[in-house]
Amino acid sequence: MSLRFRLSILVCAVLLLSLALGSLFAYSNAVRSVRTEMHAALLVGRQTVEIAIERLSNNADLSRDLGQLVASFQGNRHLRIRLDGAKPAAVAPVDEHSRFGQMPTWFVRIIGGAPQSQRISVEIGGRNYGAVVLETDPYNETLEVWNEFTNSLITPALCCLLSVLVIYLFIGRTLRPLERLADALEEVGDGSFRTRISDRLPPELSRLRDSFNRMAARLAETDEDRRRLHEQLLTLQEQERGDLARDLHDEVSPFLFAVNADAATASRLLADGRSLEAAEHVQSIIDAVAHIQRQVRRMLGRLRPVGLADLGLAAATENIVSFWRRRYPHIGYHASVSAECEGLPEIIGTTICRVVQEALSNAVRHADAKIVSIIVERHRDVSGGAEAINVVVADDGHGMDGEARIGYGLMGLSERIAALGGHLTFANRPGEGFAVNAVLPDPQRLVVLSPVEQRAAL
Repeated sequence: MSLRFRLSILVCAVLLLSLALGSLFAYSNAVRSVRTEMHAALLVGRQTVEIAIERLSNNADLSRDLGQLVASFQGNRHLRIRLDGAKPAAVAPVDEHSRFGQMPTWFVRIIGGAPQSQRISVEIGGRNYGAVVLETDPYNETLEVWNEFTNSLITPALCCLLSVLVIYLFIGRTLRPLERLADALEEVGDGSFRTRISDRLPPELSRLRDSFNRMAARLAETDEDRRRLHEQLLTLQEQERGDLARDLHDEVSPFLFAVNADAATASRLLADGRSLEAAEHVQSIIDAVAHIQRQVRRMLGRLRPVGLADLGLAAATENIVSFWRRRYPHIGYHASVSAECEGLPEIIGTTICRVVQEALSNAVRHADAKIVSIIVERHRDVSGGAEAINVVVADDGHGMDGEARIGYGLMGLSERIAALGGHLTFANRPGEGFAVNAVLPDPQRLVVLSPVEQRAAL
């Protein structure tokens, strides 16, 4: 059942209740009025008969005069007169007609009530001439009530019907913006985030319209961010694949070719009995394999932090620092990983390692830094009171130029951390240097992902 129909039914019920209460009040007044009128008619009739009997005491033909007395009530609207005696006579009111059709008998019964009667004995000069019987007939009086009631009911009934019709149309017009809002919500549900509502509305609905427009605008921004993130992820994937392909081509493929050549040469030399010369080629194979192992370990370290699963976050962080310490030994590295940060979910630990790896790489390659500090610790969020993981990588280099563009690495980290419910900030430090600060949510409030989803997020 629609809201419009429900409201119309409610209004109709209120109007019907008002009519019922009005009808009850009118019924009470009508009953009192009819019965008062019947009582007065009966009283007046009795007095008329008694006075007439006193005047007839000196008449010679009393039977004829009593008949005339009964006939004198001809035209009375409320009394039936009957003479019981030697010469009986009777007079009854003439039933009037209603302009609104035949009056129901149940209406006469509940309004007029039962007829009342009185019997007046006629004794003159010690002789009994019978009795005059007076009986009320409430039909005509009730008919007046029926006419008044019907006449007074038609106007309110028409007004009620007109009111219900007007209210039904008005409610339909009022609810039309809600229908428009429902259609707009369906459009948003189908992915059309550019939908807006611009209709002029009353204050109560204008707030709903403004809230919907803000929601749609935020959904449009979120959808745009999602599309942009997808494009960035594709770009980062292509870059990562390109780097891996280049490393395999430049670092692994030549040494594999060399291993193959040395193995073929050593096999031929051994077949010729030249074992000393073959030993030199075998040593070359060993050196080439060792180089390939180092390159594969380095590529695996880029794909997944070394030591994170087996040794913990502190060891994985130290492996990252050691990688750069061997290449840039003149830079001072200070790493501090709180013991409370050990045992974190893999997706959180991997994200922390990615932050350290990207920020440290930028610091040693671009910042011309002398000291780089790394801090990983738990802290309590002052605003919400919940614990979070704080990762800070800061250097004392020359900082970032105001016109410099943020690279894909930091942008990808920002999106990765935002997907986990955290946030990433980076800016020049007061004085000199640059700092990257990542805040990750408390692992207890982190949504648990399936292994497939974790690998996709990583």
